[in-house]
Amino acid sequence: MFSLSSRHTDRPRWARRIVLLVLLLAIPFLLASPKPMTASMVADSENGTKVLILNYHKIDDTFIALAVRPEDFDAQMKYLSEHGYHTITPDELYDSLAGNAELPENPVLITFDDGYEDNYKNAYPILKKYDFKATIFVISSFLGVYPNYITWDQAREMDADNISIQSHTVDHKSMTDLSDDELRTELVDSKKKIEKELGHQIDYMAYPTGTYNLHIAKLVQEAGYKAAFTIKYGNVDKASNIYALERVPVFHTEDTNKSFLERIRYTPIFERFGWIKS
Repeated sequence: MFSLSSRHTDRPRWARRIVLLVLLLAIPFLLASPKPMTASMVADSENGTKVLILNYHKIDDTFIALAVRPEDFDAQMKYLSEHGYHTITPDELYDSLAGNAELPENPVLITFDDGYEDNYKNAYPILKKYDFKATIFVISSFLGVYPNYITWDQAREMDADNISIQSHTVDHKSMTDLSDDELRTELVDSKKKIEKELGHQIDYMAYPTGTYNLHIAKLVQEAGYKAAFTIKYGNVDKASNIYALERVPVFHTEDTNKSFLERIRYTPIFERFGWIKS
């Protein structure tokens, strides 16, 4: 059903440069346009609906790239709500890629990595404000141990209220630096711990720092996960590697909300011309 590889279209270099020039000239008009470039606008008959997956880490006022300020996060969620995006779960995404379900118009999967305490204190109330679903990939050995991470009680509360809790391994070690036995421990033990704490099956994981290779992806599959997520510009569709699903990262920048708009508007355009998915 699913492949561990992905496809892309190879275009002559001169053709890519010409189209890139045209797009760069059009960027000011795209930003000024009241109508966003949304996922459904670039769907195709061969690979199906394009799904935007956003990746966050911290939602607080810490002055680091990984920390999006709560007021900026609220503005971004408001934008998605007002422009017709519909949040989905990993299960809904998986069922769609398997051809077993239809997705709503302009689907977006909102994800967080690591499981920081501010995900509960700051992001969770904003998500509820807009009636949004989301997914948090947690480091299983950190919860209930370190004070700046969510507790298992908080994880259970959110998991019962449209915030799916999934795996981000046991200790957040770079997976490309580990032996096969160490990889299996990180994958299997995290899955078992979260399942024990939440009382249900865990089917998805995200690679720490987004690093992986096809051998690691195979071990993820053998550990019982249905899909895995990395960090890579592009929208997810049926051409995606189910064990390396694309996510667009959102960072704190000099103008965070402008950067957010650029990423969600330009990613479908660049992908359409074969410059992202490979």
